[in-house]
Amino acid sequence: MPDQADARETDTRNEKSDARDIGTSGADGTRTAPPAVHVRGLWKRFGEQVAVAGIDLELPAGRFIGLVGPNGAGKTTTLSMVTGLLRPDMGKVEVAGHDVWTDPVEVKSRIGVLPEGLRLFERLSGRELLAYTGRLRGLPGDEVDKRAAQLLDVLDLAGSQHKLVVDYSTGMRKKIGLASALLHNPEVLFLDEPFEGVDPVSAQTIRGVLERYTRSGATVVFSSHVMELVESLCDWVAVMAAGRIKAQGTLAEVRGDAPSLQSAFLELVGAGGRDTADSLDWLGGAR
Repeated sequence: MPDQADARETDTRNEKSDARDIGTSGADGTRTAPPAVHVRGLWKRFGEQVAVAGIDLELPAGRFIGLVGPNGAGKTTTLSMVTGLLRPDMGKVEVAGHDVWTDPVEVKSRIGVLPEGLRLFERLSGRELLAYTGRLRGLPGDEVDKRAAQLLDVLDLAGSQHKLVVDYSTGMRKKIGLASALLHNPEVLFLDEPFEGVDPVSAQTIRGVLERYTRSGATVVFSSHVMELVESLCDWVAVMAAGRIKAQGTLAEVRGDAPSLQSAFLELVGAGGRDTADSLDWLGGAR
């Protein structure tokens, strides 16, 4: 659990957050939509290791959002707690206005998830996996079959739809996992490193589907440590390091005066001035 000083700091932030309703009012007094994700005072510790240290996040709806950070920053742990896959030690998470832990059925009906270490029913074919997933979500069989056929075609999997998932390549597995996450047309889609290990052709296909999805008003939240990819895709970014949120806002706000998101990121995580030249003076010398 967090130490007392950190816990008091979190409680203070939570009191301020609790005083503000999730839905906000515009200048004319009309209600606006709640954020896609609202996180308050989220903590997670594994033994002596603090993975997530009391973070607050408010991710706007209808955006392409990047959760970025170096390896070990806490991105996967955060997404696991936000999507109900991992219970936090402290804190509250709301997705589309519903509490993840007190209203889990409602939340899970509104989200799609492509997790790290993608686990699929590998002894089903791609088509069978989508048929099973859709019916598990409660969709009518005819609708499942129609959507599955469209997704398989758009994701360039139609020719492999009867092949067992165990025989799929990494890129194909990512695409069939994405198809499963999109099949029920969720409000918010969470993707953990969706482009890692994916060939350029598959990556471009996935990118096109996600861009079309967000243009419809849905929200994509994806984690990555590749700044160039995030900068080309996202319009809203949260930077995470050592279990804490270092910055969050529009791409322009987070980038600030830096020439690129990469430069701003290195400065935020404290890696901008690292020099390894002296410590590796033996590397590449005469043998």
